[in-house]
Amino acid sequence: MATITRLARRFGLSRTALLYYDRIGLLRARARTRSGYRIYSGEDEQRLEQICRLRKAGLKLVDVRRVLDGPDDALTQALEARLQELNHEVERLRDQQRFILGLLRSAPPRAPLQTMSPAVWKSLLAAAGFTEADLRAWHAAFERSSPDQHQRFLEHLRIPRAEIAAVRARALAHSSPGEQGTVQPARPGPRSNAKAKKR
Repeated sequence: MATITRLARRFGLSRTALLYYDRIGLLRARARTRSGYRIYSGEDEQRLEQICRLRKAGLKLVDVRRVLDGPDDALTQALEARLQELNHEVERLRDQQRFILGLLRSAPPRAPLQTMSPAVWKSLLAAAGFTEADLRAWHAAFERSSPDQHQRFLEHLRIPRAEIAAVRARALAHSSPGEQGTVQPARPGPRSNAKAKKR
């Protein structure tokens, strides 16, 4: 048996996340104390462990619930769908990498890369249809596959050292989201009884 605080600490989640899981019916405590505080059983902990594993695979909460409460083949279907999404994402990132390499190769011989400012670089990407999310994903993929070249590339753009460190830190964080299922849920709506809800 575990309290909500103890369970949250064990799985690296916030109490807010567990309260949200309760609110949407994904994980509800099987018992409460006389004071109304949630008490989680061993079965609840096993369910939360499954939730965290599925979240690590990138499944959305709605898909996680469908897997846990659905038929036996729901897991296979959800994972196959997720794999298909990842394949599309990988291909999209490869297209972006090929495009950027093309930009670099087309640079005039006497206009080395270091003459290109970050603003010009971003404007080129924006003109090619890159969004901020695309750029973050590209930096994450670059950092993961070749951190040394990523560092040199940022230096060529004459970006200050402190900003380079920040870009690479964000790229590393973007590379491994949700390692422990810690993705913050959407903020719950208005509460009619906040004190009772927090128990």
